[in-house]
Amino acid sequence: MNRADRALAYLESAKNLTGSACALGGLALTFTGLAGAYWPVVVAGLYGAGALIAPPTRPPAPRFPDPTSRLDGLRKDFTTLREYLTQVDLPPAATERLDSLRELLDGLLTPGWVSEALAQDPEDIHVLVRAVHRDLPESVDTYVRTRRWTRIAPGRQDPEEQLMRQLALMHGEVEELVAGLREAEEIRQQAHTRYLEDRGAENTCGTGTVPGT
Repeated sequence: MNRADRALAYLESAKNLTGSACALGGLALTFTGLAGAYWPVVVAGLYGAGALIAPPTRPPAPRFPDPTSRLDGLRKDFTTLREYLTQVDLPPAATERLDSLRELLDGLLTPGWVSEALAQDPEDIHVLVRAVHRDLPESVDTYVRTRRWTRIAPGRQDPEEQLMRQLALMHGEVEELVAGLREAEEIRQQAHTRYLEDRGAENTCGTGTVPGT
């Protein structure tokens, strides 16, 4: 901000406006003869006092994107990932496990109250970002490359077994995320039940009636 901008900002600030209002009061005292020969000191003093008591300038709070909008880009990436996975030839058991994992991810990313609840916790979003951007594509791509080398020169490890273990681990991690969201909603429901019960008890006590009578 240059000097001109700073000067303009001060002229529009609460400190200058309050000080100016107090200074006008000092001029009024001058016109009535109460300030006497020291009216410049009175006017300047009142201006300074007004500037001191004025509230400081409050910078505008930063505005960030809505939490749910952070999932929009991830949904597009997940669509790209699904298209890639449909082109990969996987064993039936791995395909079944992968389909189950994709259903979980799709349910979490579908716009609605589930994704809104998910967006409130950055750690939950990080789990999905990691699964979509790194873990899942890396597991499938590594399997495809390793399977190719195994056909040329068989190794000690079965690529399919490694893929199944990786998919199972990712599936368990996403299931834990779903369970956490479900538990949060259950706690919220229980809290509302207790609130209604407590309110009913207060109303009963207030009316002086005895339950069951």
